Amino acid sequence: MKKVKDWFDAQGWKAQPFQQQCWKAYAEGKNGMLHAPTGSGKTYALWGGIVAHTLQQKVPVKGLNALWITPLRALAVEIQQATQRMNDALLPDQKIGLRTGDTPQSERAKQKRNPPFGLVTTPESLHVLMSTKDHQKQLSQLQVVVVDEWHELLGTKRGVQMELAIAYLRSFSPQLKVWGISATLGNKTLAREVLLGTTQNYTTVEARINKKIRVKSILPKNMESFPWRGHLGLHLLPQVLKLVQKNRTTLIFTNTRAQCEIWFHRLLEADPNLAGTIAMHHGSIDKKIRLWVEDALRNETLKVVVCTSSLDLGVDFSPVENCIQIGSPKGVGRFIQRAGRSGHRPKAGSTIHFLPTHAMELIESVALQRGIEKQQIEDRIPYLNAYDVLLQFLMTLAVGRGFHPQEIFPVIRQTFCFQTIDESIWQWLMNFLVQGSQSLEHYDEYKKIVVLDDGTHKVLNKGIALRHRLSMGTIVSDADLKVRYQKGGYLGTVEEWFVSKLKPGDVFTFSGRNLELIRLHNMEVIVRKSKSGKAKIPAWMGGRMSFSAHLSDLLKNALFETRNHTTPEFKALAPVFAQQQKESLVPQPHQFLIERFTTKEGVHTVFYPFEGYAIHEAMASLMAYRISLLSPISFTMSFNDYGFELLSDQGFDREEFMDNDLLTPDHLMDDLEKSINVSEMARRRFRDIAVISGLVFQGFPNKPIKAKHLQSGSQLFFDVFKDYEPDNLLYQQAIEETFDHGMERGRMTQVFENIQKQTIVWRECSQPTPFSFPLITDRIRAKLSSESVEDRIKKMYLQLEKAGQ
Repeated sequence: MKKVKDWFDAQGWKAQPFQQQCWKAYAEGKNGMLHAPTGSGKTYALWGGIVAHTLQQKVPVKGLNALWITPLRALAVEIQQATQRMNDALLPDQKIGLRTGDTPQSERAKQKRNPPFGLVTTPESLHVLMSTKDHQKQLSQLQVVVVDEWHELLGTKRGVQMELAIAYLRSFSPQLKVWGISATLGNKTLAREVLLGTTQNYTTVEARINKKIRVKSILPKNMESFPWRGHLGLHLLPQVLKLVQKNRTTLIFTNTRAQCEIWFHRLLEADPNLAGTIAMHHGSIDKKIRLWVEDALRNETLKVVVCTSSLDLGVDFSPVENCIQIGSPKGVGRFIQRAGRSGHRPKAGSTIHFLPTHAMELIESVALQRGIEKQQIEDRIPYLNAYDVLLQFLMTLAVGRGFHPQEIFPVIRQTFCFQTIDESIWQWLMNFLVQGSQSLEHYDEYKKIVVLDDGTHKVLNKGIALRHRLSMGTIVSDADLKVRYQKGGYLGTVEEWFVSKLKPGDVFTFSGRNLELIRLHNMEVIVRKSKSGKAKIPAWMGGRMSFSAHLSDLLKNALFETRNHTTPEFKALAPVFAQQQKESLVPQPHQFLIERFTTKEGVHTVFYPFEGYAIHEAMASLMAYRISLLSPISFTMSFNDYGFELLSDQGFDREEFMDNDLLTPDHLMDDLEKSINVSEMARRRFRDIAVISGLVFQGFPNKPIKAKHLQSGSQLFFDVFKDYEPDNLLYQQAIEETFDHGMERGRMTQVFENIQKQTIVWRECSQPTPFSFPLITDRIRAKLSSESVEDRIKKMYLQLEKAGQ
């Protein structure tokens, strides 16, 4: 350990207590979890332990000793360089390899012939490695697996991939140590249980670094009484430019790719001198350009980068002095992660500027600051019984050296995800791979695995093996659907998740027109023009990010805590609150506010649960369904993070609504199932499940199968299972995931139980209120062309200002 400390001293660093704790725990042979903020030196906390332990070995080390798993390729390059730097000084003969989807075949072959001491890779590349026949021999010397950024993998199917890989590696390397590194996470105990499994030989290390995060809101000079989305954002461009010019390097985080493009172009228009020193970074940009941007950030040749979550994770850009968040990040964890991009050094403070896209987001700024103070970070909910990932994993083993079901079954049960799996389910899975399940047993192409005389389950068909290797992984992209008229005429594309919630006959607004859905045919949305004035508004995926439950609680508390009323944000919001209180009220924690007012558009009823977009979207459909049981009224719905609006030609009866207790949690899931097209949502989820489980093939790299064929293939399976094999585990999984991950069943129940404890306050208003204004303007914006939107909103705003005076 002394040599590692000496190396730290030579770099001009001081080994921190948490780093020394990790080195000691590693030397004692422990597994562990390290919780440390971004930029605190967590890579060397573990690599230092691995190097110190290796230096103490009496015999020379051979083969692959350490696997370092990271969720991002960009991060993999960074880790490989950092670990190699320490090895060059202390273990000069031991090289660190890199294996991701970008690694050329020649390099992989070289790694196989002459394994490096350490290998930095991704979950997908590790599974590809395990699909080779001699992978156990290659991994026989393995001492440790480090899973970096575990908080990013937990709660995703990539996390399940890691659970399976670790349980399997332990089955033939019992000496294996497993360590997880996590930055921002709420449920730390559960995170450890999922990664480390049932082992009792573990330690948890907390880097108690008081990393100061300063949040500064960018405030407008004058605040209107009626806020509306998007109005504030670009109006604050001059203030953003001042910050950019004042700092050496600035990262500007946006929530969507479209927003990223807009800000990049607007900044360049406003200051042409930025040309050559401003760049963009998001997932749709070519990989070579992204890598160039990352290098340019490190070398300080760029002054400003406008990015999305593509730069959220721990890539080290030490020169970044300043971060700006455009609009709400929707969660405390994500906000802390982004703030940590500036001052990305141990003990350095971080500053992040929060730019509200509309006035209400200033309340979120205060809520986020309180969340950082209290370290109230979101939980990540792990998957249970993800049979699609398990089937893919079993195929991976069968493509390689094969497996014996009775040997691998107890290994699978070691994982958190599959702890409840029983013999009957296991038998079903084996039957699915060998016979092709009950519905598909007459089709040879679904009989993928052959049982050899000694009981080994193996893939012998080279075509099946190749197709599997090309399909490995759990990331399935969402599809865009073409919208076209029945008689021809193409209107554009809309995201699949939005359409999945529509039933034939439903009317939605698109491209400035009200359209009625006739049917979904393959990957096309067939529509006709509708004269109906009531329509649903599509939103695009990035704009659909919803509040976390933690941020929802923080936001409600921020509204009522008196100490917040002296903050610059609340002082700026004074005109908004004054107008809201005058026309309606600012609800207290024990109150549930409903507002009713009438305009030329019709009767508006607005509900304020403050629970986030995703919950409000489901609540709006549920309320519309329950009200329609009392009186046949059709509604246009609109929702945001604060509440939802039901707009109708006639008002439903207030007394009837209250007397029938329509906000009851009773029969919640049954009513939700009737109000939302659950079957269609499950059908969409099933597409991903079908791809991951290998039921549907995505195509060869140079000849991918068209999305519409992929969809129609999985739809066919879905319908067959639904009608003829309803107990099919993959079909059941699609239904369960729709409720648990699509609709957040647990949280939805909690919301309705909380409402029961609140007093419902119904306010009859003479005009729209400041709280309702963003909902109305969002709906108008989706309906009209962009030029006429601003004019119409401006006119509405001026009328309301006049009436409010």
